[in-house]
Amino acid sequence: MNGAAPHAAAPRTAPAGAGTAGPRAAVPLASRLAARAASGAVRVFLVLAAAFWLLPTVGLLVSSLLSPADLASGGWWRALTAPARLTAENYSALLSNEAVTTSLVSTVLITVPATLLVLTLGAFAGYAFAWLEFPGRDALFLVVVALLVVPVQVALIPVSELFGAIGLFETTAGVVLFHTAFGLPFAVFLLRNFFAEIPRELLEAARLDGAGELRLFTRVVLPLGGPAIASLGIFQFLWVWNDMLVALVFADSTRPPITVALQQQVRQFGNNIDVLAPGAFISMVVPLVVFFAFQRQFVSGVLAGAIK
Repeated sequence: MNGAAPHAAAPRTAPAGAGTAGPRAAVPLASRLAARAASGAVRVFLVLAAAFWLLPTVGLLVSSLLSPADLASGGWWRALTAPARLTAENYSALLSNEAVTTSLVSTVLITVPATLLVLTLGAFAGYAFAWLEFPGRDALFLVVVALLVVPVQVALIPVSELFGAIGLFETTAGVVLFHTAFGLPFAVFLLRNFFAEIPRELLEAARLDGAGELRLFTRVVLPLGGPAIASLGIFQFLWVWNDMLVALVFADSTRPPITVALQQQVRQFGNNIDVLAPGAFISMVVPLVVFFAFQRQFVSGVLAGAIK
């Protein structure tokens, strides 16, 4: 029996315009070019902004490498076309100045303890305010926050009288205590807010494993709070290193920090740029080194705080 063969199903043709488009429609060429141009413009703007921001630093560096005669004859930018004018005599004269070298040592002896004390006490207090229950915790934390608005100038006279009575006036210990006291409110506020964002389940799991408060603080909280602590350390270091007001009032006048020592090096007549330029650049190099050494932790702390 020759039955009719079934008709083969004709292949369906895709409608016109369907093509083989992927899951995402192709981005138009004009949009891609505009996005690249915008990205390039942003990069150019950032490079120009960075160059403009670094211009005073470059000018200070070049000025510190010029002789007083070359500085008096014109601007520092003239040395860019005549590098033979650059010399290290200013640095040799400055570093052979006993007052300046002593001031650098005094600055380190003030800045390092003041920074470490603020980080240590601020971390302990921040953990206590975040995770320990004790009477009056919230009221005491409000007092700490209120201390943030107290200006340094208000405390100069009463603290001077107090330091004079207990023998801390014009001492390194007095300057360290003053910087520590005024740095602690911000440290406690910052670290308490950061520590409070740690998941409670993580701390409870550590407690179930037998960890006490001290071990919990050193093994769990501090590693997680490393970026915030590093950011705080950079801020505190820069503030104390560059301070002049507190050092001018409380520091030993025979061994002042670098900011006061440079001010004392200014001659009665003339701008004394051959001393000020290399001294200011040396004073600026140390904070720059500290910042770039911990910039990764600083950025991590800033981003973590922004996300939270």
